Amino acid sequence: MKALYLLLLAVVIISCKDQGKMDSQAAKQETIDSMKVEIEKQKVIDSMKVEMAKVESQKEVVIVQQPSTSAPAATAKKKAWSNTAKGAVIGAGVGAATGAIISKKKGQGAIIGGLAGAGVGAGTGAIIDGSKK
Repeated sequence: MKALYLLLLAVVIISCKDQGKMDSQAAKQETIDSMKVEIEKQKVIDSMKVEMAKVESQKEVVIVQQPSTSAPAATAKKKAWSNTAKGAVIGAGVGAATGAIISKKKGQGAIIGGLAGAGVGAGTGAIIDGSKK
């Protein structure tokens, strides 16, 4: 009977040791996997930066010289914001403020309110743009 208890105790101890090793091995593997994912993300970001640098370097600069006898050229006007863009920005601001005030979860309420406000504001601005045309 004592031999049976000793055998049972040995099995329990061995199984507990193996489980601890398996948990630490699984944790190590999870850490390695998450590091691999982060490295892949960084590679994508780096390649995007390289591509953006290529695009920036390919931009052409055109210089036009006008005869000095002609009148000075009028300065180019800045393009004004469309009503759709203005409505989206204003709606997002008002919606975010309202969502943060009303919601118990301030950040989540601000995000949801901002998105809803931007949508409504953009829709209203689009209607105004359509009526002006």
